Amino acid sequence: MKHLIIAAVASMAMATATLAEEMKMAVTTSFHNSGLAEILLPEIKNDLGLDVQLLVVGTGQALRLGEAGDVDAILVHSKRAEETFLAGGYGTHRREIMYNDFVIIGPKADPAGVSGAADAANALQKIAGAETAFVSRGDDSGTHKKELSLWASAGLDPVGFGDWYRAVGAGMGAALNTASGMDGYIMSDRASWLNFGNKGGLALLFSGDPVLFNQYAYIPVNPEKHGHVKNSLAVQLEAWLVSQKAQELINDYQINGETLFVFNAKQ
Repeated sequence: MKHLIIAAVASMAMATATLAEEMKMAVTTSFHNSGLAEILLPEIKNDLGLDVQLLVVGTGQALRLGEAGDVDAILVHSKRAEETFLAGGYGTHRREIMYNDFVIIGPKADPAGVSGAADAANALQKIAGAETAFVSRGDDSGTHKKELSLWASAGLDPVGFGDWYRAVGAGMGAALNTASGMDGYIMSDRASWLNFGNKGGLALLFSGDPVLFNQYAYIPVNPEKHGHVKNSLAVQLEAWLVSQKAQELINDYQINGETLFVFNAKQ
């Protein structure tokens, strides 16, 4: 009986330890849709014994989850919003991990002539001038925030647009599906576009403007704001994300021979 009790206590202790090695991280839909999480999470679990539970939302919602202490860390891509988050004391620091770029997708026939645009702002001016269908995330995500900043740089405001501009209030995959169904234009991160399986009549029409640079950063939630967050696990995860192994996994991840992300974390 004594041996049975000892075994039961040991089993309970092991179960408790297993539960303690779980953490929550809010990530963007663009990161999740890229498929990279499916590469990284099993390796994180194997190396650290850490189950990272992902909450897949837009950047704005990810930051709000961090502010509320509902996650232990966030991985997002909107530097200005991230800096506001840090200024409010909600995160301990910001660590850049990797980048890709935004691209403009549209009908292969390209009725707005986007493929001949001088820069990203000019591409949007052409779309607005032609009043051809354009799908916006409309969800306060990092992609949506970037899109709005590009409209502003083009001297345009979506508030005054007609029915050709459709804000869907959805993640990147759902927004791309809408654009595919409408044969419309959309701004996407390159990784989500490459991993998107329902391209239909759409094609990548414009890229390469330096303003379309898309940096992803990792921010642990501040335990001084929320004492229950698992900061020690968030720190362990950060160390793994900036490791040589993570660098190789991120840089080697390709779809049809095209690289989706470039690791740029500083040691």
